Amino acid sequence: MKGSQHPSNDVSLNPSGNESIREVIERTDLGRRTFIKTALSASVLAGIGGLSMNGIIRAVQAAPIPPTDGFAGIGFESIPPSRAPVADRVEVPPGYRVQVLASWGDPIMPGGRNWTEGATQDAVAQARQFGMHNDGMHFFPLRSGIIRSRSGVTRGLLCVNHEYTHEDILHGSAGLDPMTLAKARKSQAAHGVSVVELRKVGENWTLERHSHFGRRITANTEMRVSGPAAGSALLKSKRFRITDGESREIGVNNGYTAYGTHNNCAHGYTPWGTYLTCEENWNNYFAAPTSGAVIDENKFDQKPNIIAGQSRYGIGTAAPFYRWPEVDPRFDADNNPLEPHLYGWVVEIDPFDPRSKPVKRTAMGRFKHESAQVAVSADADGTPNRVAYYMGDDERNEYIYKFVCARAFDPTDRTANRDLLDDGTLYVARFTDEPGLAANRYRGSWIALAPDTETVIDDPASGGKLKLRDLPRFSGANDTEVQAKILVFTRQAADAVGATMMDRPEWTALRTYRVAQAPIKGFPTYDDERPLEVYCTLTNNSRRGNGPVSSNQPDGSTNAGSANPPVDVANPRPDNDFGHIIRWREDGNLVTASGFEWDIFVLSGDAATTKTLGASYTPDNLVGGVPALGPVYEGNIVADPAGSADFGAPDGLWFDHFGRMWLQTDQQGDAEGDWVNIGSNCMVCADPSTKEVRRFLTSPPKCEVTGVITTPDGTAMFVGIQHPGEDAPADDPTKYSNWPQSQFVRNSSGARLPNTPGLSRPRASVVVITREDGGIIGA
Repeated sequence: MKGSQHPSNDVSLNPSGNESIREVIERTDLGRRTFIKTALSASVLAGIGGLSMNGIIRAVQAAPIPPTDGFAGIGFESIPPSRAPVADRVEVPPGYRVQVLASWGDPIMPGGRNWTEGATQDAVAQARQFGMHNDGMHFFPLRSGIIRSRSGVTRGLLCVNHEYTHEDILHGSAGLDPMTLAKARKSQAAHGVSVVELRKVGENWTLERHSHFGRRITANTEMRVSGPAAGSALLKSKRFRITDGESREIGVNNGYTAYGTHNNCAHGYTPWGTYLTCEENWNNYFAAPTSGAVIDENKFDQKPNIIAGQSRYGIGTAAPFYRWPEVDPRFDADNNPLEPHLYGWVVEIDPFDPRSKPVKRTAMGRFKHESAQVAVSADADGTPNRVAYYMGDDERNEYIYKFVCARAFDPTDRTANRDLLDDGTLYVARFTDEPGLAANRYRGSWIALAPDTETVIDDPASGGKLKLRDLPRFSGANDTEVQAKILVFTRQAADAVGATMMDRPEWTALRTYRVAQAPIKGFPTYDDERPLEVYCTLTNNSRRGNGPVSSNQPDGSTNAGSANPPVDVANPRPDNDFGHIIRWREDGNLVTASGFEWDIFVLSGDAATTKTLGASYTPDNLVGGVPALGPVYEGNIVADPAGSADFGAPDGLWFDHFGRMWLQTDQQGDAEGDWVNIGSNCMVCADPSTKEVRRFLTSPPKCEVTGVITTPDGTAMFVGIQHPGEDAPADDPTKYSNWPQSQFVRNSSGARLPNTPGLSRPRASVVVITREDGGIIGA
């Protein structure tokens, strides 16, 4: 997730020449495209040129959505979009209230200093304060320091990611010029993760500003590296002594140690009560000014792999936003070329032990992780508590992954699960047009990223296909070494096995089926009567259907985000500005399944506006003659539902404990251009059975709505507002927004009161939303 100061990931850097499923689509007749007639947005046809979508969806208020099997219903009406000029506040439906809970710069642990109006705090102060630009988050209930998952929770730990920083806002009036190590250190301290303690006092949730549970994990925190790639030569970067005043080279890392985590976007959690933070656009903190020409070949015998790997992940000659490499040699990828291999992982954190060391879990692969959604099922032989994680790689033309733990988790012994994420199999998804068993669904498969997996690359010697271990990039003395390389170069391995290129896979979510009461356990569940159904947001892809047509090369040589794949069944819309959501059901309701059935849940978009494709999007690039799919497309949510709400660029995604889908958006946030009708970024609530949607929240200008979780009883919802007022210069930080200072809440008497003090600049924050009657959010 990101704003204009952060990579849009709407650029393709993946040069792989994998065959898209173009040929598959061309074999698909109109009869097998029935799902498109019910799932495609009206904006598809308008995007192809000329058809008005006016009237496809009625913009009317409607009665609440009633409960159905496994779904508790939606009890509020859509609020209107926040169109330009966007209001500088968070809006929610009548009967709900918004309270700003934690803002960038708030102290969260012993020794933390209060926020300073001019953002003059240094790195030392920032390292004890709530970080900048919060993203994914999870709530862990507390009772006397022990996990609690019953209703009536009044205390808990909130783990919050801090994805990136807006340097002009972060450094006060000084901005970044001149760049100094002190500024880099403050920026590094504002990244990472915050663990904060929350308490409910009366009707209000409050931040414990000096809690002994409070913790900051930053871009310089020492971490352990574990799993199959730990100890690999590819992870033995230069070692530095990191202090406030210098980064001094002192040797070589052992491959089992890393320093810091940054660009922490979405997240995950485990059934044993730990937090997973996912490293997304980590590449933008590194620079390789000579593109590797200065790398000592005598010292780094993997030079070709290093350079090609940097290109595949998008490391350029300059760091586009943060300028750390100018003053911190640890981030100079020319002179420290293995350091980037220590980023792009899922990091496990124990929120209940502030002294514990975070762990980078290499078995889950290295890419631009967006989120990690847990699912638990029995195995085919009846073994209970098998665990899997579903993950997206957030860049244009990247892939969807699944990691299945090799053994079951033990719900009676937390310590027995300590290294469960170090052993398992990483899979990548392939979506096909093969008919599924259910109507309007198609088949897909999980391809193991393992040494003996067959690639799509021909073997000249045998006339067959090469295996991953046969490729020079992954070759090694034994399969242990091969597997380590596969995990370090996950994208290239997925290229080689022919995974399906997707339109920026972001958050994944497991559908839940609770209706009457909160769950006993604190993680999503399903039962044998209902499918194990996973959803993934595909935010956008302006290169889809662009010309000249190209795909990710199977040899892994494609620059990140650079291909122009044709439209296909799983990504059916050219110039996919508004994005869509895909979902799949695992065979047999098993997380260990090798196959699944899928369909498109919805194509997002604006039902009131036409969009004309650019000259580079020609009919020759639209596979299967997309305009012939029918004279009329049904609405982007469902056909003409009363009260449905348009949205675009779906990103954050979560199912609450009662079966409601909560969806957050990540577009430019100023309600201009393609977004004049959709308005600012928002959060909507959807019925996963009917696809009907209600708009629940609108946001301040130029911000993103990101991160959502509730207390287990559903009576308090925590939502993140990231980068409000972005693009403001250092000398005019409030040019576009002064939120949250501009936000108002109502007290118990109904009077409007100003929130946190401060007039100097906008501050990313977490808000808590409650109902005035104390009821369940969304009901």
